Amino acid sequence: MNETLPPDEKPAVTEGGPASSDPWKGHAPGVPAQKAQGGQRAYFSVWDLHAYYGESYVVQGVSFNVREGEIVALLGRNGAGKTSTLRAIARVDNPEVKHGEIWLDHKPLHEMKSYQAAQNGIGLVPEDRRIIQGLTVEENLKLAQIAPPHGWSLERIYELFPRLAERRTQEGTTLSGGEQQMLALARILARDVKLLLLDEPYEGLAPVIVQEIERTLEEIKALGMTTIIVEQNAIAALHLADRALILDMGEIVFDGTAQEVLDNEDLRHEYLAL
Repeated sequence: MNETLPPDEKPAVTEGGPASSDPWKGHAPGVPAQKAQGGQRAYFSVWDLHAYYGESYVVQGVSFNVREGEIVALLGRNGAGKTSTLRAIARVDNPEVKHGEIWLDHKPLHEMKSYQAAQNGIGLVPEDRRIIQGLTVEENLKLAQIAPPHGWSLERIYELFPRLAERRTQEGTTLSGGEQQMLALARILARDVKLLLLDEPYEGLAPVIVQEIERTLEEIKALGMTTIIVEQNAIAALHLADRALILDMGEIVFDGTAQEVLDNEDLRHEYLAL
């Protein structure tokens, strides 16, 4: 890992990454590069992140900022590096981060193990949900709060997810796919989360259940929770998000507003096949 620089000594970072002699580098044709924020510190920052699965180079110099309370959609075709980027941010063992810095609320996550990153506010909801077999809904939630820092109370969680309240004594792995997604999200909220990472929250769900999960995420958005969402259903993610990042072959090729992507048919066709 590279030597850590204090936040005040970092190179100037634009919305799309470190300052470059080429202001258009890393941006799709016809889409203007984002301007630097005039020294404004981001709540969350990734700077020049490089990560590997063995010899496979999957995250190739990714840099971006996220403001507090912002929802960012991380988009791209299959194999673009979206999930790998989320996993690198969460500091899981794979992929291995070999270079770069990750800062959350002025704390250097790149120096931490995954459990330390979780203790400092990273909350990853993985695509496979990882509901613990043999435990009820409520036991899954209580287990998430077995050690501090604690987040939402069970009462507050059940207010947001009344269906989980109805099934609190049911084994978590016997829930429907949509209910398991709710439980996975609720389990993260039971912790003190500063940055919510959602990996394919709509994957494998029926359209009616997707709408229910969307309503839940809209409620979380209204609460001002800083979120990065990876989702193959790009249109749904863009309607939820404030900003969008597009990855292609492990590199960011667009950093701008979600509305810009919705309005730019050429951009969607080239990088999202939409």
